[in-house]
Amino acid sequence: MPSFKKIELLAPAGNFEKLETAIHYGADAVYLAGKDFSLRNFSGNFTIEEMRKAVSYAHGKDVKVYVACNIYPRTHEESAISEFLEKLGEIHPDAVIIADPGILMQAKKIIPHIPIHLSTQSNTTSRQSALFWASQGVTRLNTARELTLEEIKTLALNLPVEIETFVHGAMCISYSGRCLLSSFMARRDSNRGMCAHPCRWKYSVVEELRPGHYMPLYEDDRGSYIFNSRDLCMIDHIPAMIHAGISSLKIEGRMKGLNYLAATVQTYRQAIDLYYMAPDKYLISKDWQKTLAGINQRGYCTGFYLDDPDASLPNYKKDTPENKAKFVGKIVKKVNQNQFYVGVRNKIQTGDTIDLLTAKGPNRTHRIAKMMTEKNEEITVAQPNSHVFIETEGPSDCQPNDIIQKTNAE
Repeated sequence: MPSFKKIELLAPAGNFEKLETAIHYGADAVYLAGKDFSLRNFSGNFTIEEMRKAVSYAHGKDVKVYVACNIYPRTHEESAISEFLEKLGEIHPDAVIIADPGILMQAKKIIPHIPIHLSTQSNTTSRQSALFWASQGVTRLNTARELTLEEIKTLALNLPVEIETFVHGAMCISYSGRCLLSSFMARRDSNRGMCAHPCRWKYSVVEELRPGHYMPLYEDDRGSYIFNSRDLCMIDHIPAMIHAGISSLKIEGRMKGLNYLAATVQTYRQAIDLYYMAPDKYLISKDWQKTLAGINQRGYCTGFYLDDPDASLPNYKKDTPENKAKFVGKIVKKVNQNQFYVGVRNKIQTGDTIDLLTAKGPNRTHRIAKMMTEKNEEITVAQPNSHVFIETEGPSDCQPNDIIQKTNAE
């Protein structure tokens, strides 16, 4: 085992419910943003008062909070950013995530007591670049996506700052997330949180003498995807990332749903804890791979970490897993060993086989024996946005905030 302190698991929190979910499933830290000045303006995000509540809640659970302020601003936004930073100084998050040198300079002046983390958007690829940012007061940097694990290890073991890297989630066809496609094609600047995700659109080729005749570059039942990168998944390589000296493993996805968040945080929490508990006996669990395969994804790869040219190729295959796990509800309270009160998100019915994503794992599979309304009326079908009591055929061992999935669901 390396002599470093235990690696941090850093999870996205697009709104307060997601923050609660990330913490419930074992995140050591969460990253979130205000309503402006981050790269995910279409996630729920937080007002200043909501952020104050979020920081208080997380700190009460011994979880750190990092606030993203990582856009590339325009000059007219300077005073608004200063005002935002002043408010962050009152809220006391554990760090602010910055990409732009100008915002960094403002932060050093306005909130010198708040640590600064450097965003991957700053494209840090070398030791000298990292040393420059360290000299500017940065305490942690998220390395460029293009680096291999060996290159990251060289930085981590020879720098006075912490290294943070992505461990799971979507990857952009761009340079460390800095992309112009959305600006050109939709007039929405991806570097200012407005990305329209044109890399996921369907594309065909038209020959100039045959207008209207669309020829797919590669055809399947959904069209052609010339920019569609596969998603990053490093669940099979946790020991290597730990031994590389990385301080924090970051899950991408502030705009992703609760099902994605619960599954990824739960899985990586188990893998990290198991390795530290018994490194000599560590084995990759098929349950981890199954859980991650069941969430929405575009096929998995290891990105640039392992220096595998094929890993960064676009995904030309069907991206929806055959055994997709549908998010059907969240447990509000436990009544007894085989009965719990559920907030329903997708239709479920008596006889359905469900999986409970418990915080500590492993996932537990049960069959629904009975459902009752709050008025004590038995029903066979529960619709979205309702609340019901569910009774399973065996003891469930569930807890409030556990997610309920239904596999092979239509």
